[in-house]
Amino acid sequence: MTATDVTEEFRAARDFLLGHREDYAGACAGFSWPRPPEFNWALDWFDRIAAGNERTALWIVEEDGAETRLSFDALRDRSGRVANWLRAQGVRAGDRIVVMLGNQAELWETALAAMKLRAVVIPATPLLGPADLADRIERGRAAHVLVRAEDRDKFTDVPGDYTRIVVGAGTNTTSAAAGAGDGWLAYEDAYQCPGAYTPEGPTLASDPLMLYFTSGTTAQPKLVEHTHVSYPIGHLSTMYWIGLRPGDVHLNISSPGWAKHAWSNLFAPWNAEATVFVHNYTRFDAARLMAEMDRCGITSFCAPPTVWRMLIQADLGALRTPPREAVAAGEPLNPEVIDSVRRAWGVTIRDGFGQTETSVQIANCPGQKIKTGSMGRPSPGFAVALLDPVTGKPGDEGEISLDLSARPVGLMTGYEGDPERTAEAMAGGYYRTGDIGSRDADGYITYIGRADDVFKASDYKISPFELESALLEHEAVAEAAVVPAPDPLRLAVPKAYIVLAAGWEPGAETAAAIFAHSRATLAPYKRVRRLEFAELPKTVSGKIRRIELRERTAQGGGTEFREEDHR
Repeated sequence: MTATDVTEEFRAARDFLLGHREDYAGACAGFSWPRPPEFNWALDWFDRIAAGNERTALWIVEEDGAETRLSFDALRDRSGRVANWLRAQGVRAGDRIVVMLGNQAELWETALAAMKLRAVVIPATPLLGPADLADRIERGRAAHVLVRAEDRDKFTDVPGDYTRIVVGAGTNTTSAAAGAGDGWLAYEDAYQCPGAYTPEGPTLASDPLMLYFTSGTTAQPKLVEHTHVSYPIGHLSTMYWIGLRPGDVHLNISSPGWAKHAWSNLFAPWNAEATVFVHNYTRFDAARLMAEMDRCGITSFCAPPTVWRMLIQADLGALRTPPREAVAAGEPLNPEVIDSVRRAWGVTIRDGFGQTETSVQIANCPGQKIKTGSMGRPSPGFAVALLDPVTGKPGDEGEISLDLSARPVGLMTGYEGDPERTAEAMAGGYYRTGDIGSRDADGYITYIGRADDVFKASDYKISPFELESALLEHEAVAEAAVVPAPDPLRLAVPKAYIVLAAGWEPGAETAAAIFAHSRATLAPYKRVRRLEFAELPKTVSGKIRRIELRERTAQGGGTEFREEDHR
């Protein structure tokens, strides 16, 4: 296949999904994954749609009101300059680069440049400290690091023979006062290179593109490997779920360094030829966010459940022109949040389910009937089975798994450097997600919980997510996490850790009100029997670390309220 053939095959698949945007049955029946033997998304897709294209590709609004707006053509040129400069600094195909940048233009330039070079990006959040960075460089076998000037000192005691590149140091690479020097190269020198980039060889579909360290909610982070097709082409499913169209202005709230940032701030919007919009802030301000959404004409909005829960604490009516599309991912979204946004905006938030290991597997797609509490149905191109954890047989409830006989393009290669863990995840002809779900007669899948989080109380199976959703319906509860607490009679009982909404005080009176709400809304065997007011421990990507709460519960301590004392 020629480069033109590859581009047109990708475009045809993309256009098919756009043409069946609200026709879920037609999309599933007629969609087939492009599977080119060679593909370079930056060269074969982005540069081709970008050449001479002056529409805005990237729009960043800073907290102080300053703005950066770059056209598709400008990013094509700038990424070519960066690719040429990186090659001159010794970056070669297959080299691994730790990229630790914030939401700044250089992040997108570097992502495109690395693809053009066939270098492998190891995304890293700026929140990481020296110990985490040392682990990433060692386990990721990184040959280069590219970081913000303010994070440069984190690498002072990080061992390794790696090229050091700093962003924001100025253009004088010999001036320590400018932030470069001491072995650091100034990224800004790249802009002196020519923008026309000529690749040194073909990009195989199987060539590695990204290595992601998972967020590590239960164990040491795994190293997930994606190829030049698994994320770029795989995120056609993410584009379809969000409902993106050419010309949209898409706002996704996500931190660089995590997979969701690549999902919705890179591949999905630019697959659709939409604008990536970013609002940078140091502290979340719902009113300011909605003001920027109005001012800048946001048409599609994606946010994690934590942000949605904070938004409903504010005056949602302040947003005069709500986005056409609203979606949530990262953790299941509770029905109370969906109802609040629907009442205020007339828009229904649509859940999507995926992992660092995949693109969107299951989703409530545009124009489809929404069932309260359901994640929706399998995305076009994904064959989803629910496997019994004991027998491994497919059924109506079990571990959410992907049939490898119809392997979706949007699935990782495996866990890099860990063949045993990869074999375990891919055993029996299925990729196993570690998440439990149930499927109804219409094919809608409802999330139950992580396999490690679901527990039994009085021999009844308890889904923490279901109980947390019920608790969030009470006006006092801003966030909740449920874990098992040891009980001599029932073996375990549900215990809730509660973050209170503004205006509520922790104490016996508030605990009594929440227990009363639990009794009124949950079956007796599901009722929350204990609760504690506390901040929820989270990973740096914002996911609740229930393992830490389970350990805290087992050890005791803290001010615990019991239902039997508040009836």
